[in-house]
Amino acid sequence: MAMEWSDVRIFLAVARAGSLGEAGRRLGVSHPTVGRRIKALEAEAQQPLLRRTKDGLVLTDAGDRVLSLAQSMEHSALSMERRLAGNHERLEGLLRISSADWFAAFVLAPVFVEMGRLHPAVVPEVIASYRLLDLARREADVAFRLVPFSEPDLVQRRLMTMHYGLYATPDVAAATKRDPASVGLILMNTAQSHFPDVAWLIERFPESPRVFTSTSRSVQAQMCLRGRGLAVLPRPLGDGTAGLKRIETRGTPPTRDIWVGYHQDLRHMDRLRAMLDVTEKVLSSRSTA
Repeated sequence: MAMEWSDVRIFLAVARAGSLGEAGRRLGVSHPTVGRRIKALEAEAQQPLLRRTKDGLVLTDAGDRVLSLAQSMEHSALSMERRLAGNHERLEGLLRISSADWFAAFVLAPVFVEMGRLHPAVVPEVIASYRLLDLARREADVAFRLVPFSEPDLVQRRLMTMHYGLYATPDVAAATKRDPASVGLILMNTAQSHFPDVAWLIERFPESPRVFTSTSRSVQAQMCLRGRGLAVLPRPLGDGTAGLKRIETRGTPPTRDIWVGYHQDLRHMDRLRAMLDVTEKVLSSRSTA
């Protein structure tokens, strides 16, 4: 049988997701389309590759036997895609960028404006999420993160040091001076409780209750703006949110390094290199301290 990569790609997505609907969502195709392609693949293979259980779709023995071969095909297809993208000589096309929402809005926005001025045929597509996207699978071309990259075959470097501050509305700031225990704390959620600013804020205000948590710094800023409590925010976000006041305290929240990374196969992609050059130029002219 001659297996087409497009069908193998869908097979792998279903095997990983455990459902047709979730696989379709990840691939950007409809649930019925995924179902039809899986049926066509199984018809060509003349045996079922997946079976339905109460916990979702799982591999049959036949599906399990071809899984590693399908993954090898995926690796080759993605390598070819990255190499072709990396050798693209024209400064045009889509550039997929992964970063936190606040970083895209308050740090990278001037970069995108300058890119539009210098290279109007390049279209930045920002994927604003705290989830770490897989650069090897081309979920993004380049990513900005608070943690170094651990995946193989990636090029990375420390882009900048991000400074943080303690923020509140003027009313909450005044209440903090009178009675710190009466003011609530706005924190990263429990999954991000290892963030150093969370430990700093709890240690600084041990008697203050936790009133709100979120994975989104932008949501934290909005709750802080509405008088819900104190929040430690990246200074570009906190200083850029009208109505918030940075509170001077004994000591300052810990800084964090921002890392930028991309797959080594894309190191010759002109539009990526152009954006990194513009990023360096724009950020070097701004103070984030």
